[in-house]
Amino acid sequence: MTEHTKFHQLLHDQISNEFYASQQYIAVATYFDNNDMPQLAKLFYRQAVEERNHAMMIVQYFLDRDMEVEIPGIPAPNNRFESYRAPIDLALAQEKTVTQQVVDLAKSARDTGDYLGEQFVQWFLKEQVEEVATMTTLQTIAERCNGNLFDLENFVEREFNGDKTSDATAPPAAGGNI
Repeated sequence: MTEHTKFHQLLHDQISNEFYASQQYIAVATYFDNNDMPQLAKLFYRQAVEERNHAMMIVQYFLDRDMEVEIPGIPAPNNRFESYRAPIDLALAQEKTVTQQVVDLAKSARDTGDYLGEQFVQWFLKEQVEEVATMTTLQTIAERCNGNLFDLENFVEREFNGDKTSDATAPPAAGGNI
């Protein structure tokens, strides 16, 4: 078994963070579904699966390094939103938080001399740039739509809900991506 370091503890904590993000995105998606905004719902259901896959990538990393892994519990997500913009604002804040968590992971791997861990985290850093950019754009467009949900739904369908190509550089997920 590989020795556990501070980096490994932070990485283990990130499993919980990613599962929480997945559950929060399911709550956001169901909010949009309940309010007849199918394109936003589709976007966030897909985001939920992506966050779940991120957690499973970390699980696979631990398995590949012959390290014991435990699946942690998560807090309940926020299910109540005051307006269509609130879940988008929450998503952007969540992605910024996850970005800082991944930066902290990269720093910890480097500080502990864990070059394998540092290499593993690099993909997540790249992914977070994309995630924050997507949610920032979504927030900007939601503001510009000024309540015209047809325009917002059309934008999301056109720009975000097309076929997404898989990233060949992504780490493998335990059990495979869904």
